[in-house]
Amino acid sequence: MKAILALEDGFVLEGESIGAASEGYGEAVFNTSMSGYQEILTDPSYKGQIITMTYPLIGNYGVNREDVESHRPWAEGFVVKESSTIHSNWRSSMGLDEYLKKNNIAGIEGVDTRALTRHLRTSGAMKAIISSRDLDKKRLVKKAKGSSGLVGRDLVKEVVCKKAYDWKGSPKKGWQVVVIDCGVKYNIPRSLARVGCRVKIVPAGITAKEILGLKPDGVVLSNGPGDPEPLKYVIEAVQGLIGHVPIFGICLGHQMLGLAFGGKTYKLKFGHHGANHPVKDLSTGEIKITSQNHGFCVDIDSIPDKNIKMTHVNLYDHTPEGLEHKKLPIFSVQYHPEASPGPHDADYLFKKFVGMMKNAQKKRH
Repeated sequence: MKAILALEDGFVLEGESIGAASEGYGEAVFNTSMSGYQEILTDPSYKGQIITMTYPLIGNYGVNREDVESHRPWAEGFVVKESSTIHSNWRSSMGLDEYLKKNNIAGIEGVDTRALTRHLRTSGAMKAIISSRDLDKKRLVKKAKGSSGLVGRDLVKEVVCKKAYDWKGSPKKGWQVVVIDCGVKYNIPRSLARVGCRVKIVPAGITAKEILGLKPDGVVLSNGPGDPEPLKYVIEAVQGLIGHVPIFGICLGHQMLGLAFGGKTYKLKFGHHGANHPVKDLSTGEIKITSQNHGFCVDIDSIPDKNIKMTHVNLYDHTPEGLEHKKLPIFSVQYHPEASPGPHDADYLFKKFVGMMKNAQKKRH
């Protein structure tokens, strides 16, 4: 079945439909990961986006029940050069095409993903549509233009858990950590549990008073989708936690901290989406290869609090990738130390967070 991908600026590609025979609207972005498509599709941070995979063959190892990062996929559409018709892996339970159909996600294959990626790099991420129903190119471009973008939208409320719950893989004893769910990936609580943390996940919208009432040893601000600035209720909660408990922010959580300290964020031209971004630690000079998925960035210079320092920088475009408070046990990174998919270079940050909680406990006693 024929399908069309149309961008709001009139760029159009024709291909074959995969997944649901429907229409999918979202911001078109590209991901440079060579594998990990299941983790990418199920990352809540992709709510509101159509994902283009730059690696040419996707789907060859199928889909399994274990490698998910949330209870369902969130991408609005999926674009690949070639979707493998054969999937082979001992854990595989279904193929990619069947998985997309099952979750009503429109996809397209047989398009020049290199040309699309070059166009997005030059012109920037933009609103798009995938359709196998309506094949009128001019009408599809008009539909893409009229669709909702990411700026100013609260997408977090669409992906968070409904009520608080304890992470099943947590140890019975250990550091009590509260994760504020803005669209948390499962590998964040998994990684915390591995370093001895008892994890409770609470929905965004909970107040600082309610969080502190749980008597946490530390709080993690999770990743999540879209524009951080409309999330006033999360920012207010974070402000109420500052100075009371160690805080570790990841991705959107990093942006929440920047805003909570009075800073501003801005939209990147085409975002960072992939598992191969080099980030430099400014304190040691070490370079880590990181997994990233974000379209907005903290303007470090806009933060009025002089106790905030930049700790990491992206070597692709020199944007800030981390911040830390000089006096309080608070730090954050713009990338994903939990990976999934991606390298484990930054996994040490979870141990750093445990070290902060230990020091905070010593000071209390």
